[in-house]
Amino acid sequence: MQLMTVGLDLAKHVFQVHGVDPAGNVVLKRRLRRGQMITFFAGLAPCLVGMEACATAHFWARELTALGHTVRLMPAQYVKAYVKRGKNDAADAAAICEAVTRPSMRFVPVKGEGQQAALMLHRARDLLVRQRTQPINAVRGHLAEFGIVEAQGAWNLDRVLAHLEAEGEIPEVARQVLRLLAAQLDEAERRIEELEGRIAAWHKADPVSQRLATIPGIGPPVATAIAATVPDAGAFRSGREFAAWLGLVPRQRSTGGKQRLGRISREGDKYIRRLLVIGAQAVLPRSKAARSDPWTQGLLARRPRLVVAVALANKIARTAWAVMTKGQTYRQPAPA
Repeated sequence: MQLMTVGLDLAKHVFQVHGVDPAGNVVLKRRLRRGQMITFFAGLAPCLVGMEACATAHFWARELTALGHTVRLMPAQYVKAYVKRGKNDAADAAAICEAVTRPSMRFVPVKGEGQQAALMLHRARDLLVRQRTQPINAVRGHLAEFGIVEAQGAWNLDRVLAHLEAEGEIPEVARQVLRLLAAQLDEAERRIEELEGRIAAWHKADPVSQRLATIPGIGPPVATAIAATVPDAGAFRSGREFAAWLGLVPRQRSTGGKQRLGRISREGDKYIRRLLVIGAQAVLPRSKAARSDPWTQGLLARRPRLVVAVALANKIARTAWAVMTKGQTYRQPAPA
């Protein structure tokens, strides 16, 4: 059987395969169990394999590439347009097989094991940060029922927990419950610090991450997240395309030759977008370059600070693309 293109619909246990020959005729429609995947593709001649960039896609892309196949990952929303009718595994595999041959299709670079492991550090840290917020809010809410209210912010947490040791302010039963929540909070803090240490170690060992950290507004956490998420910055044709992938450009609703721009699209990787906006907010009041930059100061005079932070995050994203594609460290532009 001579196959030119194979569409593979991924799942946990049952996979759907759709293959066509060089003439475009359908010659293969088959369901495979997970244990049959490697044996089946090992028996095929090297061909083009298309998959949606979803869970486990990078793993299977590495496995099939090792067998000699050419693997292309595609965003799922770009494949949906090629589904003829209905929604089932066979129709999805056929749509993937057709979409992977389109000349205008955009593909997702395959991540290595090290990059996926670095992203796992970020995902675990983000989860623990959310879990740390829950006991903080619970302690504040329970103390408010006894008339104890402190200023907001994690930096005021010591003042909140000090009420647990004060005698007579809250009943003993409530104090015991709040101490359990405080212990959970301490455990989350310890694990977050451990993950941050591992992220810093990965940052020191990765040259791309070190170059990204030279950009104002990008520290080791942001640099490692970008370096691990974007294995090949050359997949983007320009810095604006990279910023658009992160959802930092205006959403367009243009028609009839009239350009209508709205709010940022918020598409793409929301985790990196959030980190870039936070970094831009930190740069605005503290960076000497931002305080002396006419572009930044002109925006601050006309627009709210958060809007300027998003615009600066867009600029930082474009700079990050240039640093990754050129393989150079950031150089401060000369003043006009």
